[in-house]
Amino acid sequence: MTTDSIPVQTTDPRPGVANKARKNTSSGGRRRQLFRHPGAGRQHHAGPVAYILLGIAALFSLFPLYWTMVAASTDNTRVTQTPPPFLPGPHLLENLGKAWQDAALGKAMLNSLIVAGVIALSTVLFATLAGFAFAKLRFKGRNVLLMLVIGTMMVPPQLGVVPLFMMMTELGWGQKLPAVIFPTLVSAVGVFFMRQYLSEALPDELVEAGRVDGAHSLRIFWSIVLPIARPPMAVLFMITFVHAWNDFFWPFIVLDMTNPTVPVALTQLSAGYVRDQSLIMAGALLGTLPLLALFIVFGRQIVGGIMQGAVKG
Repeated sequence: MTTDSIPVQTTDPRPGVANKARKNTSSGGRRRQLFRHPGAGRQHHAGPVAYILLGIAALFSLFPLYWTMVAASTDNTRVTQTPPPFLPGPHLLENLGKAWQDAALGKAMLNSLIVAGVIALSTVLFATLAGFAFAKLRFKGRNVLLMLVIGTMMVPPQLGVVPLFMMMTELGWGQKLPAVIFPTLVSAVGVFFMRQYLSEALPDELVEAGRVDGAHSLRIFWSIVLPIARPPMAVLFMITFVHAWNDFFWPFIVLDMTNPTVPVALTQLSAGYVRDQSLIMAGALLGTLPLLALFIVFGRQIVGGIMQGAVKG
């Protein structure tokens, strides 16, 4: 007799065991169905209420920009009337050209582009490096240094204006762009932001695998950390660029009208006894257009990177 002819019993011969097993299996299936979300696996569509609320939010967000365009397209007398105008006027191109000449916005925009671009790139690079070190590297005093970095966020920047101005003067950077760039090459907010993201999104196993393959920290940062950190880097770049472009306090102190950024140059439009509100709005509109163009060009990539990072997380 061969072993192939011997029947194999697949169930427990004890009475009630098979029924009990089937009962447990069926109860487990019912339990899974009970706790399963009724909409799991379905594609949800927004209803009319959601579209109405989003439309209202969009109108409130776009109204300041629309009002700036309306005010820039009229004359100063019409802007100050009550009720104010709500439709664009015929003087938009005229006011834009006058504001461009009076405030020397050509040189100011070039300076702002250099300042904001360098600050944004350096902040993204240094913040990602520091965030990776605080998140995944083990060294003495890591927690103390992180607390010091976070503590600098609680110090008002106005307290360091006088010593910082004296330092820039001693370096010979008075009225020059490096005086605006170098004090803000990295931000504590960026370091903390990148550290929090990499702590969750970067698995320790990837870092250890890189160590096993013989890669040093910079190689791991370039080959492993940067591809994972692209979504928050794009967001940090956008936020930092906008903040540096709109910064007025420190550039107004350290620069003059011969070498201004856009916010400093716009103060020329409000000089004099009578302020031309339409001209000021025209200058503000010109200063906002580069930011709008930047968001239109890179907005989809930034939002797509955020969603990709969220799905991976």
